[in-house]
Amino acid sequence: MTPPSDSEIQSIVQRVMKRIQGGSSTNISNTASTGLSAGKTQKSIAVGADHGGFEMKEDIKKLLENEGYQVADCGTYSKDPVDYPDLAFAVAKMVGEGKAWRGIIVDGAGIGSCMAANKVRGVRAALCYDYATAVNSREHNDANVLTLGAGLIGPNLARQIVTTWLKTEFGGGRHAPRVDKIMAIEKQNFK
Repeated sequence: MTPPSDSEIQSIVQRVMKRIQGGSSTNISNTASTGLSAGKTQKSIAVGADHGGFEMKEDIKKLLENEGYQVADCGTYSKDPVDYPDLAFAVAKMVGEGKAWRGIIVDGAGIGSCMAANKVRGVRAALCYDYATAVNSREHNDANVLTLGAGLIGPNLARQIVTTWLKTEFGGGRHAPRVDKIMAIEKQNFK
C-alpha cells in the first residue's frame, strides 16, 4: 500500500479540522498545508545518534539541511562506540529547554533513546517505525522528539518517516486534554 500524497493528507487534515472546529473554515497551520519546507527558516532541529545510528543521522542531517532547517548536531561524530543515553539526553535537553524546535535521535533500535529522552522535562519522544506511527505521534501526541532504530529500518523509510513527522501538525481537539494529562504526570513527578 502506498502512502497518501501530500494533497490527499492535506485534504484529510482539512476535513478533520473542520469537523473538530464545528465547521469553521479556519486555516490549518502552515506545515500541514504547505509541506516540509513551510516555516523552516526559524526552525532548528537537534539531531543525535550513537555509533549504530551514525550513518543514518548523517543522511537525515543532509535531508534537513537541504530543506533549509538549522541543524544542531549533538553527536556522535564517528562510528566509535558511545552510550546512547548521553546523545539522547543532549538532544532532548535542547528541545526541553526550547533551544531546538524538534529533536531526532537514532540508535540501533530507537527504544533506549526514546526512554532516555522521555526523562527530560518538556519532552514527548516517540519511537516511529513507519508512516502511521510518524503521523500518529505528531497528530495525537504532539511528539517533539523522534527516535529511530537504524537496525530496524532502512534509509529510505527513515527519510519518509522524518519528512512525514516534520510536516504533520498536532491535531488538538480531543487529543489536547490527553497531552495535557501526559504533561501533568511529568509535573507531578518532577517536583
